[in-house]
Amino acid sequence: MKKLGLALVLLVSVFTHAQVSVNVNIGTPPSWGPQGYDDSRYYYLPDIDIYYDVTNSQYIYDNNGVWVREKRVPARYRNYDFYSGYKVVLNDYRGDKPYSYHTKHRAEYPKGYVGKPQKNRGPKPEKKARPQGHKSNNGNEKGNGRGNSKNDHDHSHGNDRR
Repeated sequence: MKKLGLALVLLVSVFTHAQVSVNVNIGTPPSWGPQGYDDSRYYYLPDIDIYYDVTNSQYIYDNNGVWVREKRVPARYRNYDFYSGYKVVLNDYRGDKPYSYHTKHRAEYPKGYVGKPQKNRGPKPEKKARPQGHKSNNGNEKGNGRGNSKNDHDHSHGNDRR
């Protein structure tokens, strides 16, 4: 009888330990995320009034009264510099809906808010330079037009041969 009780206690402790181990932050913070907060699940970005879910790699934002989760940043924020903007790390929240405190977050961290200095986890990627000789006008640059150059005095329409 004692062996059965001991086996039951061991089984319960192993099961409990397995449950605790599953509840860890499996998401990788983005390179623009602040250093030193590897266990945090959410950032609030006051400049653009959105949340970032590190675990699920999703942006959470209000879209006409409906909170939306997206893997890509919404189009209206694509020019936002995530490396320069301040990120509020929400260490005190453990649920799935950080926006349930949106009114509080917005009041406490208004647009332009800057707290303690932050270092990003990674460097800001450099913008890719356009390769030399790359034509952005579909080949219609000077000398490559359709017969409308300054030297085209016969006023023909390019390839129209008479």
